[in-house]
Amino acid sequence: MAPQTELNHTHSIQNVVENNVCVGCGACGVVTNGRIPVTIRPRGYYQADLTGASDADLAIGSRVCPFADESKNEDEVADLHYPDLPHDDRIGRYRSLFAGRIRDDAQIPYSSSGGLTSWTLIQLLDRGLIDGVIHVRDFDQPMFGYTVSTTREELLAGRKSKYYPATFDEALRSIRGDSGRYAFVGIPCAIKAARHVAAEDPVLRDQIAFFIGIVCGHLKTSAYAESFAWQLGIEPDRLDTVDFRIKDPALTSRQYSFGARAAGSTEWSQAQTLSLVGGSWGHAVFQLNACNYCDDVFAETADVVFGDAWLSKYEIDWRGTNVVLTRNETIDQILREGAATGAIVKDELDPDAVAKTQAGNYRHRRDGLAVRLADDEKTARWAPRKRVAPGYDHVTPERVKLIRNRREISEVSQAAFEDAKARNDLQVYMNAIQPLIAAYQNETKLSLTTRVRNKLQRETWKLVGRFTKR
Repeated sequence: MAPQTELNHTHSIQNVVENNVCVGCGACGVVTNGRIPVTIRPRGYYQADLTGASDADLAIGSRVCPFADESKNEDEVADLHYPDLPHDDRIGRYRSLFAGRIRDDAQIPYSSSGGLTSWTLIQLLDRGLIDGVIHVRDFDQPMFGYTVSTTREELLAGRKSKYYPATFDEALRSIRGDSGRYAFVGIPCAIKAARHVAAEDPVLRDQIAFFIGIVCGHLKTSAYAESFAWQLGIEPDRLDTVDFRIKDPALTSRQYSFGARAAGSTEWSQAQTLSLVGGSWGHAVFQLNACNYCDDVFAETADVVFGDAWLSKYEIDWRGTNVVLTRNETIDQILREGAATGAIVKDELDPDAVAKTQAGNYRHRRDGLAVRLADDEKTARWAPRKRVAPGYDHVTPERVKLIRNRREISEVSQAAFEDAKARNDLQVYMNAIQPLIAAYQNETKLSLTTRVRNKLQRETWKLVGRFTKR
């Protein structure tokens, strides 16, 4: 753990906020009934406001904050809920591991990946196991946010990934004590925070019946959507909504597009995401600083986790394929029944294959985290206590440089875009970020051997797919 020299607070939620490590989840707002407000900041991310918070508020806030040292880590929470399941250091505890998708090709375009997240939630709703779902979906202002869906129609309207900041503060407080049972959907830090809230609040503990995790590369500020839309000719003050994952049957699942629509218009503008500046997830533009301190890839405190199965076998399929990890017996049985009836397609995986689907994520959250913690330790910068030890010995000097450059890109992108909006000139952002991305891209260029090997793998699976269509 990095030393806490000049910021040695009694409650580490203060360190979290002062060092911009707050992810804006809203947990502290829920347990203090709004006495710690969580609000959107000028750069487009949520942050807790500790002004006026009492000592008692700070204490309970620290116990539920996913990045505060007083809160339980992922291993401690999982040990409480899944003590009998096997454990893997990369993916946490697990019951079943597989890759799959819904069989209904007519519905696949409306999902980011294989459609199994919404399929599972609908099953829970239709079977009367829950009364509603707490999840991120379309909002008027901001563009996306946590809300409660109680019907199949509302749930389906909220499909697809939302690479956008969101806080669950008001949504959780709105259902507290209404006697309903809910599924809570979130990225790893949100699931962990909601678990902490449930541990502190017996009413919500009884109401949140299932925790549904989503694999997360990192969380973006609202500028991520705005920057893409602006590149398509829609200025931030004219932007109505966006679609982050538009599929194309003629391309692979990785080659999705971004779409944007201006206010008052019915027409969509779109381009392949990778063609836009900042379109590669590895560039980490507009990444929250909190994501530099996350070591949880497969939402280790969730009952089930859904992500993208980024393996050659599945990448070639435009429809998208989910990687799925279950920990809850009821959800596990629902998915098995879906496979048995033919509603979903399912391939069993082992822990190695599951971890491989998120190889880049592990480089960032494990190897990269160790370097960032070591850097913070050297400069006496406060950092949260993590399950990863600080150090440099596990990576090459070249990799250390890349990890630092990625952190710089995240910081510069936010400052430069704020400046661009103030000047009403997108080029201000482009001039600042393009040289950094170009240099990073040059350093991470794959060798010819690797590119050929990857292409051969894809082509091989294409051939196999022609004979095993399903």
